[in-house]
Amino acid sequence: MSNMLIPYKKDYEKTAMGLLSYMPDFKNIENLKEEIALNQEDNDFLLYLYRNDQSNIVGVLGTQISNQFVIIRYLSLAPGFREISYEKEILADLKNEYPDKRITAVPEYTNLLKTVEENG
Repeated sequence: MSNMLIPYKKDYEKTAMGLLSYMPDFKNIENLKEEIALNQEDNDFLLYLYRNDQSNIVGVLGTQISNQFVIIRYLSLAPGFREISYEKEILADLKNEYPDKRITAVPEYTNLLKTVEENG
């Protein structure tokens, strides 16, 4: 299967902001704009968009990259796509993207890691 994670580009700004707005932290437009700017200015913070099998962008993944780790800062999926199968696919793609780094997460998202470890 092809990689379904797409690195963020300015072309995707409205889509990314729409997906981020599902999260309580980003209901405020200023927080949203700051987050988008952070991902454009700082090479350690990378935003990925998730494209499903129908090529629709249905998720956004915020990461922070360090020497040894990829830290999942957040994951926001559109309503109707909030299933473990999508989360597993996103994490598998992330592992493929960074085979030499350990995938970890901020406390709010450590449940994602358990899902992947339990189910392979």
